[in-house]
Amino acid sequence: MRNIQPSRVQSPRAAGGYRLNRTKPSTDFRLQPRDRIIRRMSGLEYRTAGESHGQSLIALIEGLPAGIPIDIALLDAELRRRQGGYGRGGRMNIEKDAANILSGIIRGETTGSPMGIQIANRDWRIDEAPAVHRPRPGHADLAGSLKWLTDDCRTTLERASARETAARVAAGGLTRSLLNAFDISVVGFVTRVFGVQANVAPDIDPAELVRLRDANEAYCPDASIAAEMIETIRDAKKDKDTLGGIVEVRVFGHPPGLGTCVRWQDKLDGRLMQAVGSIQAFKGVEIGMGFDVASHRGSDVHDEIGFDPTQRDRPSLGFTRSRNNAGGIEGGMTNGQPIILRAAMKPISTLLRGMNSVNLTTKRDERSDYERSDVCSVPAASVVAENVVAFEIAKVFLEKFGGDTLREVRAAYDRYLEAARTIGNP
Repeated sequence: MRNIQPSRVQSPRAAGGYRLNRTKPSTDFRLQPRDRIIRRMSGLEYRTAGESHGQSLIALIEGLPAGIPIDIALLDAELRRRQGGYGRGGRMNIEKDAANILSGIIRGETTGSPMGIQIANRDWRIDEAPAVHRPRPGHADLAGSLKWLTDDCRTTLERASARETAARVAAGGLTRSLLNAFDISVVGFVTRVFGVQANVAPDIDPAELVRLRDANEAYCPDASIAAEMIETIRDAKKDKDTLGGIVEVRVFGHPPGLGTCVRWQDKLDGRLMQAVGSIQAFKGVEIGMGFDVASHRGSDVHDEIGFDPTQRDRPSLGFTRSRNNAGGIEGGMTNGQPIILRAAMKPISTLLRGMNSVNLTTKRDERSDYERSDVCSVPAASVVAENVVAFEIAKVFLEKFGGDTLREVRAAYDRYLEAARTIGNP
């Protein structure tokens, strides 16, 4: 009788897993490391690296097709806007954020290779920065210290810091060059600071929305309210306190059919909510009518459909809506109407006055540590949200129309619009 040896599990390679090796007799099902299989980015993706007081922030972007002319001035302008806005702290007076594109570009155009972007930190002192033993309520300090088994919150706060969002803005700013090639606009702005609420009409075109937003430090298109927002932030600073608020992002000019209803993981509304909800200090995201849908009947919520042949050449392909409570997304897909997304940001967790906490070394009650910070980051956060949304829109756009070059993407896009406009025609 044949002697069957026990199966042995070999150690997996760093980036691999296991596959079942059936090349041996059927009784020998030994697990082998996967050969030449690595975990890789699929489609358009990005990752970030870097710490608040480290040498620099890094964004690694993969999946952009070749031949896209990169507007570096636009990218740097987005980084400067993120540094601005009323309520920012002293750190932004030190930094002068600018994108240093390290790879994936030749003579101003993408090559299709991975793109690395570096944003240097002038306040680079991570090894000299003091230990932090008194965690700030609301920050990642305590949770991270318990996770990594340390009484020094410095390890956690350096990476958890919203300074990381400079890299996210760089990644999103890079994709704006792709979106602009197809006349797709993404505009973010502030609608609320603390109890001060703006009223921004739903039918303002993107160029006018940008003009109104950029006219004040609150980044709010409602000029009558922006001054009150600034005064409210000023009052909080006097009280050594912080404020949160609500930002809104609108997307214009995109075609219908971005996203899908096939897999729950790929639904566009879910992807947008995950991307925006992952921004530091964001606690809630809604699309269109959002949570308010729960308080109305269906006849008051859903957007009735019409058709106007004179609008056939618009992104809506001629289909009209009585309103846009859906926020431009139905069934996980764009429906041709502008995307409208809002997100709530909590007050910054670093208060000049401190809050009750515990010293992790002594376990005694003490006031929380103070790290130089902002009074209100809502205006700056609107820039982050805008560019995070821009990246996700670029990603689903390439999923539908992707190619190795911009020319191929353009051809696929044009073919789709031509076919979509003939639906139902005899």
